[in-house]
Amino acid sequence: MTAGRVLLVDDDDEMRRSTAQALELAGFEVEPLASAEEVLALAGPAFNGAVISDIRMPGMDGMTLLAALHEVDPEIPVILVTGHAEVQLAVEAMRRGAYDFIEKPFVVQELGAVLRRATDHRALVIENRRLRAVAGKRDDVEARLPGRTQVMVDLRYRLRAIGASDADTLIIGPTGAGKEVVARALHDISARAGKPFIAINCAALPEALFESELFGHEAGAFAGALRARYGKFEHARGGAVLLDEIGSMPLEMQAKLLRVLQERLITRLGSNEPVPLDLRFIATSKIDLAAAVAEGRFREDLYWRLNVAVLHVPPLSARREDIPLLFQQLIRESSARHNRPEVTVPPARLSALAARDWPGNVRELRNMAERFVLGIDPLEAPGSAGTRLADKVADFERSLIAGAIAAHGGRLKPVYETLGISRKTLYEKMQKHGLDRRLITDSAEDEAG
Repeated sequence: MTAGRVLLVDDDDEMRRSTAQALELAGFEVEPLASAEEVLALAGPAFNGAVISDIRMPGMDGMTLLAALHEVDPEIPVILVTGHAEVQLAVEAMRRGAYDFIEKPFVVQELGAVLRRATDHRALVIENRRLRAVAGKRDDVEARLPGRTQVMVDLRYRLRAIGASDADTLIIGPTGAGKEVVARALHDISARAGKPFIAINCAALPEALFESELFGHEAGAFAGALRARYGKFEHARGGAVLLDEIGSMPLEMQAKLLRVLQERLITRLGSNEPVPLDLRFIATSKIDLAAAVAEGRFREDLYWRLNVAVLHVPPLSARREDIPLLFQQLIRESSARHNRPEVTVPPARLSALAARDWPGNVRELRNMAERFVLGIDPLEAPGSAGTRLADKVADFERSLIAGAIAAHGGRLKPVYETLGISRKTLYEKMQKHGLDRRLITDSAEDEAG
């Protein structure tokens, strides 16, 4: 039995190799990694282990990795390895949430003792989360996807059901709604949680590099291929691959991907040997793929291959009642991230936020929370109303009408019937509160037709 799982990142090959061997002899399960970016593919909220990272590395350094890991889960223990001249920097890292630091040159037994405490602590965190979930308390999925509206309750229910399976999954939702958060949560509650989660931006992947990047290549496969290289699919072995915005993938690339999904095999460039894949594929799309199929922009066979398990992530307009709760959570996260005291948002401003349009969805709301915490945005637009009773009543009325319009998908007839007012009164109040006049026009045309 191992003493715990360890992700060891160091750009120095010799140092990384010798440290890994020593820790393995001490009973740890060690995964040596050459870059910090690789750690982020392996360490999610379900990761049961600790991370050791050198502070000074090219690309993403140890301090940046610490911040990135705490975005994923602030309770992942990170131990930083530092040179003598960097001790003050390491102390600063401790203030930012590092579990501990150790100075070079170090004694392996000393590092092992720190690691045992870190992995024991992490195991306790994971077990406590499991027990809270069993007891019916707010679990990790609800923490990452908060909301009391029915659309969010349904999303979490379906996510837990699909996560327990190994089915390839399609996640549909508008820009900024949190599709990647859903994908990551899906992976982290699955049996593959401890394995890599590799995200591939389909919109940014050059067609000329498609096979090399995803399938890998052998040495000499093309000019500049000096040594063999794993592709992203092999790097994710045992885990999950996120195909982000798959609707933007060119048709020729779709055909190659379809074959991988069907056969679970790849062949590296320059090789004739097929490589079996043990992967779960998760795809996201902001466009209606069925419509893209009808227009000839997306392969029908690939669509049906992906359309087995589907999750729909709602826009903020479909969950306005959740906006105050969500904004307060984003404020707490931002305050912790920037090491600032948590600020209180007045109830009138929270109500006004719920009435606003958020075309950028959760991403836009998060940016607003960041600016609010940093003191560079006083929320004038959502919170310009004063404290007089008339202002509060007007805010409430606008929020109520906007919420009803969103709930009925922009159809105004059920809105004024539900609110118990005439059509004329509804139109007048929409104009008074500056609600989208296009809804009035569209509704009038529908009813005239």
